[in-house]
Amino acid sequence: MTTPSDPRATGSWLARAGLGLSAWFEHWFPDAFALALIAVCIVFSAAVANGSSPVQAAAWFGAGFWDLVNFTMQMTLIIMTGYSVATAPPVYRIVCRLAEIPKNGRSAVAFVALFSMLSSLISWSFSLIISGLLAREVTHRVRGADYRAVGAAAYLGIGSVWALGLSSSAALIMAAPASLPQSILSISGVIPLSQTLLLWQSMLTAAAIVVISMVIAYYSAPEASQARSMADMGVTYEAVAAPQESPEKPGEWLEYSPLLSVVVGLFGVAYLGSEVVSKGASVILELNHYVFLFLVAGILLHWRPRSFVKSMAAAVPSVAGVLVQYPMYAGMVKMMTESGLASRMAHFFVDVSTQHSYPLLVGIYSAILGLFIPSAGGKWLIEAPYMLEAGKTLHVHLGWVVQTYNATEALANLVHPFWMLPLLGILGLKARDIVGYSALQFVIHVPTVLFLVWLLNYTLH
Repeated sequence: MTTPSDPRATGSWLARAGLGLSAWFEHWFPDAFALALIAVCIVFSAAVANGSSPVQAAAWFGAGFWDLVNFTMQMTLIIMTGYSVATAPPVYRIVCRLAEIPKNGRSAVAFVALFSMLSSLISWSFSLIISGLLAREVTHRVRGADYRAVGAAAYLGIGSVWALGLSSSAALIMAAPASLPQSILSISGVIPLSQTLLLWQSMLTAAAIVVISMVIAYYSAPEASQARSMADMGVTYEAVAAPQESPEKPGEWLEYSPLLSVVVGLFGVAYLGSEVVSKGASVILELNHYVFLFLVAGILLHWRPRSFVKSMAAAVPSVAGVLVQYPMYAGMVKMMTESGLASRMAHFFVDVSTQHSYPLLVGIYSAILGLFIPSAGGKWLIEAPYMLEAGKTLHVHLGWVVQTYNATEALANLVHPFWMLPLLGILGLKARDIVGYSALQFVIHVPTVLFLVWLLNYTLH
């Protein structure tokens, strides 16, 4: 007799593989924080092996621990404001309506996967939050939907195509002169979005990844008899929308009145409008403006201050992992850059490449480094001087170097819990619960993406 987690259960080979990987990771995969500590030890050991003293490496870790404080706060606010917008009554009603579309377990997984990937092309953070909420609603409504597989599908956006979309850190950095360090500007100059995100080769790559990911998600979903529901995973479903409340004391009147929300919201809209007029529409995609946009949208969509504050409070559990783990990764970044590990790895790949093999090797390098530095923007600033200089020397299209980085750096996200943390907070799961299915995507994505960036490089001059 088979059990819901038995890899010998009936179904397609992808379904059996998904169940098998899920069972293995649930049993053996450590908690995300433990994995972060393991990564710190690995980078520390590598830095010492590269010639640094243990005391020096430890000092770099301690000094770098605080380097991402601003970024950590930005990510925390992105997650919390994204959660607030996604749980606002008008938006949440749309999520609930969307959750009624799939009718069986497999279509539920494929539908959430498609939604996650398409929304991530617009905004990775909003996609991560709203896809998590959609995953909960879909699994609650669709009998036979596997919560692990649906949860992994909600993560596909940031594990596949987000960096090929409008919130791509590397592409936006290269297109904005104010964001470019002089060390990079002197090599490549500004690279406009027309030479990165808007290349037909980039859009074709994104489309191919979306289709392949949906197929994998659909056929890897377990049969209804082997699926594990939210209750099976120990998660209790709770509707996000709170019942309508009214003030009980005179002092609470302003909390329930939309007056202050409208006034402050209009202030925010006026500010963002003036920024767009003076600096162009792309200014909205800058991180601080982006956070502010979602803050204003959350205030207006919730309409009443009390509703907005409650939504922000409900988002706090989803950022706990971010607050404690991002500083760990900041320390690792410092150890890698100061010890010369990042430079040594980059130069190794440059030395063994040719004009046509270079994008392939850039992809391999970026995917590997992403396991240790899971921050697209920060990692690009580390890699860019070496990558762009080598691309320029080898006469490779520099915009395609950026897009190769974008297409491949997301691969590590599929098996790394760094960006899973906000989603896991919403789902009420652990990384080990969904990483089996995302690892299956990883196994197929890696050769597919590397082949695409290598092949399409031949079409560029």
